[in-house]
Amino acid sequence: MKPVILLSGKNGQVGGELLRLLPQLGEVVAPGREHLNLSKPGDIRRTIRDVRPQLIVNAAAYTAVDQAETDQTMAQAINQEAPELMSVEAKKIGAILLHYSTDYVFDGTKRVPYDETDSANPINIYGKTKFAGEQAIRSSGVPHLIFRTAWVYGTRGRNFLLTILRLATEREELRIVSDQVGAPTCAVDLAAATCKVLAGISKRNRGQFIFTEVNGTYHISAAGQTTWYEFAQTILEAAVATQHDLAWLSDATKRRQLIAQRVVPISTQEFGSRTCRPPYAVLSNSRLKQIFGVALPDWRTQLEQCFRLDSIVAERFAD
Repeated sequence: MKPVILLSGKNGQVGGELLRLLPQLGEVVAPGREHLNLSKPGDIRRTIRDVRPQLIVNAAAYTAVDQAETDQTMAQAINQEAPELMSVEAKKIGAILLHYSTDYVFDGTKRVPYDETDSANPINIYGKTKFAGEQAIRSSGVPHLIFRTAWVYGTRGRNFLLTILRLATEREELRIVSDQVGAPTCAVDLAAATCKVLAGISKRNRGQFIFTEVNGTYHISAAGQTTWYEFAQTILEAAVATQHDLAWLSDATKRRQLIAQRVVPISTQEFGSRTCRPPYAVLSNSRLKQIFGVALPDWRTQLEQCFRLDSIVAERFAD
């Protein structure tokens, strides 16, 4: 009998990719927001008690970093209180929890990749609520995997990749921050790596998800590092090379020609955001590789493959 997997956030970047892959590991129940709104505790309790999953995968989050500064109540409800309640309910029924967190739990003062033993020190509301969610999960005692990732993008939702492609049809010059360093991570690769981890756990435990030996926090992001400025340049180069093959772009964007002629580097201060962001947010993925034998490709490779997405999803999971 296949284990039951409850997936939240199925319409998000990562959740949408997980929805394609998780059925290979179990019976997936993925309610929409109309049935599972993470800002409503009653929805969370009712869904978990009705579904009674063996595994809960929480791919939902409040990720609007700037908006969180003025909408702290909602950010806290979704990023902190929802995973806390999921943990409590999961423990009651003997379920386990896989939860995604972020590089923004760190302040960015290091200049070498952060590992899981580094002290968190979030500097904005988004990071603070995500770290509070992590702490709540750990304190609950529920068996869990917390996967911290970074600079997630994909072919759906709102993200840097789609923003750059849209702006490239509207402006000849793009001014992009060049003093923040991170590792852009494609949602496809993140979901595939997650499922590889789960598949390995399931195989070792005769089809069951048992986290006893691997319980804890792991970093799971692209290899390498770059800046937003270099990432934007690389996106435009790839877009020019494959402009007529981008079937996943919105119709509005596809109907327009790329007119951007140059990308200009600017500082965070010049950009003028009201929200503090870590200047260095690269994660070390060594523990993930050591424990699970899983490693994500370099960020450039991920971006190249994102531009020919449909041909690689099944292949990536099967490797």
